Amino acid sequence: QVQLVQSGGGLVQPGGSLRLSCAAQGSIYSINTMGWYRQAPGKQRELVATITPAMHTKGDSSNYADSVKGRFTISRDNAQNTMYLQMNSLKPEDTAVYYCQIWADGMDYWGKGATVTVSS
Repeated sequence: QVQLVQSGGGLVQPGGSLRLSCAAQGSIYSINTMGWYRQAPGKQRELVATITPAMHTKGDSSNYADSVKGRFTISRDNAQNTMYLQMNSLKPEDTAVYYCQIWADGMDYWGKGATVTVSS
């Protein structure tokens, strides 16, 4: 059984930075994609960023929602089965619960979520 354990999040002022982590615990043979999603109060869950490991592309391939391009960076530590989301220049509209997701071995796994609040 695979579990995704999230850490990070919290309260930050506009313009500040936070880093979210997502560690996959359990046995994973092959990861297809990894991603971060967020859900703001009263809104639907939306995609923030994805990363596809190099085995499926010529190199790790990352994609971002237009709203976070240039501010957020998704990365991973393959050896540790850990994924990160570095968030810089945070805005109040980035306030949401952030979820990590991994599609691996034909299964879809989700973290429990971490709350990010951007407020002065």
